[in-house]
Amino acid sequence: MDLSIMIPELLKALPLTLAITFTAMIVGFCLALIATTFRVRRVPVISHLADLYVSYARSVPVVLQLFVAFYGLPLVVGLLDVEDFVSPTVAAILGLSLYHGGYLSEVMRPAYLAVDRGQHDAADSLGYTFRQKLTRVLGPQAVHIALPGYGNSIIYLIHNVALVMYIGAADVMATAHLVMEQDYNQYQFETYVVLAVIYALLCLIAWLIVRFFELRSSKFTPKAVPAKTIIMASV
Repeated sequence: MDLSIMIPELLKALPLTLAITFTAMIVGFCLALIATTFRVRRVPVISHLADLYVSYARSVPVVLQLFVAFYGLPLVVGLLDVEDFVSPTVAAILGLSLYHGGYLSEVMRPAYLAVDRGQHDAADSLGYTFRQKLTRVLGPQAVHIALPGYGNSIIYLIHNVALVMYIGAADVMATAHLVMEQDYNQYQFETYVVLAVIYALLCLIAWLIVRFFELRSSKFTPKAVPAKTIIMASV
């Protein structure tokens, strides 16, 4: 198949791929924020459930999580009598959101714990509540620490979106296979090269955006005090 025909066919499926990615990214971020909060504060029972969720998301292969979502979601919504809600796209979003949330929680929690203990004590001495301490003192510093890992998690999410074809979602990868079948698999190499370029561009754009915010957030990191200043102050 001519590239002038193949590329437009693949680009037609790109909006669905982006929609699945962005939705899973937003829902996964919310799940990670909730799980991290419970894991940091060590709420009885709930913290253990959050640990179990993170362990599931990190330990089970992503494609298997998609199958669990695809076959498990109809069982849940069947009890609510909303079978029309079930579709491969919804199952893909659910599976990827659970994966992304669990993975991202393991980025957020170490970032929060990496903030110097003195920052915690300073916020406590000012009488800040946990919410005020998080939003005014610890959050901005933890965000800067977490951004490189967050960028990696987004790139992994983009990679794993290619797996949704196994549960019937018509993303770019699934469309590419349909295009190849129409030509009796004669242009596999060319098709996969085009796919590689598309995914590489998506990952590059994601990395540039995260890198931009990483540079902007550097102003929230505490500046190191020169050793000469410390010596003079102690004299």
